[in-house]
Amino acid sequence: MKAFVTGGTGFIGSSIVRELLKADYEVRALVRQGADTRNLDGLEIERVQGDITDIDSLRRAMVGCERVFHAAALYSFWVREPGLIDLVNVEGTRNVLEVAREMGVDRVVYTSSVAALAVPEEKAPVTEEMPVDPKKIISGYKKSKYRAEQVALGYARAGLPVVIVNPSFPVGPRDIKPTPTGEVILDFINHRIPAYVETGMNVVDVEDVARGHLLAADKGRIGERYILGGEDMTMGELLGLLSEIAGIPAPRAKIPYYPILGMSYLNAAWCHLTGTTPRMTPETIRMSRHYMYYDPTKAIRELGFPQTSPRVALEKAVSWFREHN
Repeated sequence: MKAFVTGGTGFIGSSIVRELLKADYEVRALVRQGADTRNLDGLEIERVQGDITDIDSLRRAMVGCERVFHAAALYSFWVREPGLIDLVNVEGTRNVLEVAREMGVDRVVYTSSVAALAVPEEKAPVTEEMPVDPKKIISGYKKSKYRAEQVALGYARAGLPVVIVNPSFPVGPRDIKPTPTGEVILDFINHRIPAYVETGMNVVDVEDVARGHLLAADKGRIGERYILGGEDMTMGELLGLLSEIAGIPAPRAKIPYYPILGMSYLNAAWCHLTGTTPRMTPETIRMSRHYMYYDPTKAIRELGFPQTSPRVALEKAVSWFREHN
């Protein structure tokens, strides 16, 4: 069976490619011009140049593929170009699904995000069934993922065999960008976290997430969403576990919310002036007030989604970052 993968050069996408190869798929990966392809080097796959914002390149690239794994996205909380994040995440998703419809593919697995789900209240884990209030969604990135998911659900209702997966906060090898989650790990092992803002997240092994995509293709119900999550942890617990793994003392000081929020506005203003990228933004600080806890029970029950421990996932991440400087 031949699979078409978008975002294959990225963190989640490259793990999907590897899982597909293990399962004896033929893999065709869409690669943007000038993309960093280190995550695909040495793999026996077909690479085709194109871009999800260019629907004609998708039509050329998807010919002959039976399954589509759409993992490409712009994952950033700081985007300078107005409209770019919606162009990539929303319209790019629409392009992929439209071409998949034209080609009559057997199954599409769309990589959404827990960002598209309900905003957590208190410390109660969010499920797929909880209603979403779009007005409560914080950040342009999260809003774009919500809108893109609505596009996917619309195609499913119209008959396209789409299954949606919602990864939480994946960690593991090949986070070359790195993602915002990976940046926390990288900052920690480089002694750049003297203090922290307490919050919560759901930590999942990126290789489990990749496996979850294949399970969704085989077992997922069309039009359904599946949280690909692991274990809920506070930031203090995460840093404590990283301390044990990396042999580096964990910071003990917690930064109060309002002072760091004020600093984030100053940091963002400075970065606008200098053209640099902020270490924190007002959006990311506001998000920290919500404990991003999620319940993966549905994916475990219906898909057989694996549950690698956060320790193992973080060990792989720390090892990869250190081996690759």
